[in-house]
Amino acid sequence: MKFLSSFLVLIVSFVMPCIAQNTDSIYARKQDSLFSGIMQDIVVSGTLRPVRKLESPVAVEVYTTQFLRLNPVPSVFEAMQGVNGVRPQLNCNICNTGDIHINGLEGPYTMVTIDGMPIVSSLSSVYGLYGIPNQLIERIEIVKGPASGLYGSEAVGGLINIITKDPQKAPLLTVDIMSTSWLENLVDAGVKWRAGKKAQAILGMNLFSYQHPKDNNDDGFTDMALQQRISIFNKWSWNLKDNRQANIAARYFYEDRWGGEMNWNKSYRGSDQVYGESIYTNRLELIGNYQLPIHEKIFFSGSYNYHHQDSWYGKTPYLGIQHIGFGQMTWHKSIKKHEWLTGLALRYNVYDDNSAATHDPLSGENMPSRTLLPGIFVQDEIRFSDRHTILAGLRYDYHPVHGDIITPRVAWKWKTGKEGVFRLNAGTGFRVVNLFTEEHAALTGSRKVVIAEELKPEKSYNVNLNYTYRIPFSNGFMVLDGSAWYTLFTNQILPDYDTNPDEIIYQNLHGRAISKGISLSAEWNIQNRFRSQLGFTLQDIRQIKEIADGKEEVSKPVLTETWSGVWSFSYRFPDQGWSMDYTGNVYGPMRLPLLGPLDPRRPYSPVWSIQNIQVTKKIGRKMEIYGGVKNLLNWTPNKGNPFIIARANDPFDKNVEYDNNGQILQTRENPYALSFDPTYVYGPNQGRRIFLGFRITVF
Repeated sequence: MKFLSSFLVLIVSFVMPCIAQNTDSIYARKQDSLFSGIMQDIVVSGTLRPVRKLESPVAVEVYTTQFLRLNPVPSVFEAMQGVNGVRPQLNCNICNTGDIHINGLEGPYTMVTIDGMPIVSSLSSVYGLYGIPNQLIERIEIVKGPASGLYGSEAVGGLINIITKDPQKAPLLTVDIMSTSWLENLVDAGVKWRAGKKAQAILGMNLFSYQHPKDNNDDGFTDMALQQRISIFNKWSWNLKDNRQANIAARYFYEDRWGGEMNWNKSYRGSDQVYGESIYTNRLELIGNYQLPIHEKIFFSGSYNYHHQDSWYGKTPYLGIQHIGFGQMTWHKSIKKHEWLTGLALRYNVYDDNSAATHDPLSGENMPSRTLLPGIFVQDEIRFSDRHTILAGLRYDYHPVHGDIITPRVAWKWKTGKEGVFRLNAGTGFRVVNLFTEEHAALTGSRKVVIAEELKPEKSYNVNLNYTYRIPFSNGFMVLDGSAWYTLFTNQILPDYDTNPDEIIYQNLHGRAISKGISLSAEWNIQNRFRSQLGFTLQDIRQIKEIADGKEEVSKPVLTETWSGVWSFSYRFPDQGWSMDYTGNVYGPMRLPLLGPLDPRRPYSPVWSIQNIQVTKKIGRKMEIYGGVKNLLNWTPNKGNPFIIARANDPFDKNVEYDNNGQILQTRENPYALSFDPTYVYGPNQGRRIFLGFRITVF
């Protein structure tokens, strides 16, 4: 608290003189925004066509490269901790894989795309946001709420679209090198070159290495998974006749990740002597976009990704291969006050693994899954006046197992004045569940997986209200943003950890599920010297199951916070070339997956917060040095708990005893009647650490 009080005093002492003084040469430049404050940003995620953010009928949040520099991190996954209503969730205390929660919904409900292409498949959802070179990211667009009307399955909870740089506008060279006191080393670089008169290209590389195991909580296991990761991204762009567009990009990703007992090494991989979780991941991704050489605005977009995962969770193997080919043709037509968009989409998915997902119990043979999913969509954006716009859309997909799937949506945008925009969006979403590619808990082998019945597609209905108002000042601006949402699921499939502590049970929801809440945020910019962002989200996520005699049972899913907040405060000293950034988040209590009535761990997490501070010094126009402290409060989830990983002393359950019904017995050696389980996780185990780095940018 003393540090926070001192920091706020420091902010006030510099902000007040800044407000009082006249506009200087710094303000004479274009004011920039870390977040979505500048409403003139071009966005594409909401309508699949370039449109000014102010004019988009769909609320789209935009995060620039300046946002990524507030708290330097090695991946986009970790950067999401600074977005209001978005939380990167770790799913395992050992291998540290994770996913992204938007408005309290689980990771599989979030679709991740790169340049609009759905190349982050379900098999790689826990890795899809790792390894994208930060130096090649232009911006990140986030849509909260169902986007299935345009993007199909997996976009039920929201969309994260990573827009990479245009080779024609990218810097000649960018380099970012960082290391921490935990010896996490990052090299992120990008380079641009011209290939002839009509083509330009960019090449990016992301290298991350952490090879020094730590066990600060003294449970005998690594606090953070060791990783060696390389990602190479190459994008080409051509200047064609009549300003037509054409580009192609490719990315290769490899990662060797492991966590486990401190004395584990690769000779123990797959054995029951020393516990370790070892994951080798290979990915290849291709993306292309081409505007046809005709008068009409017709584009063809395509992507392909190959994912191979070779994993061992203790003595349980998981070997998975997935191929996904995607092609989409869109036609944009302007007719008076109408903006028509029509599209044809085709997705082909080949998936094979060594689990029950592709095993035929009758023949005993392996049966890889092959799914052809065609779709067609149409939308009409009608501009009735300068103030009112309505968007109506309809998508039809055909699934070979589940048949016809129709997802309509409608949106209304009302400009309440020069600086205010009200948006109302409503629509439906759908998702076809594949447990073994989406649920890390189903892979580890620490619990038996029980699929109680044939799983049907999830369906949802959503309404979202958003109001944004920009308040200009003579020396800056403020942006206020508020949203409220309500989502109803007629079928939702979530893991049941409660019925049997030794099992994970999956079945269709016989009832309904509800997700509702409000989100508020404010951004303040004064002369590009002082910039701040505050966000708060309050949400209520629950399932209502129908039980006997017409009664209902209400429950809340595990690992879902009831409220959260984010903030950032930045101040620049332009004459001296210094800047300071203070960022943080705070999360309210969430229910945690206990293993039984005797489990001594907390049933709910406490209020917890991760806070960071950074100081940056510019050296000339091309270079800057930065450094600071991450996790200032040195918070870790083991505080207040007797242990985090259950039965860490017996990871293969060799000394666990069971009764005739398969229930774990309470013994002197096992007084809490537990089995080994690493799923009790809600935050990172990394404590306070120092970081230092430098950047070079050459235009």
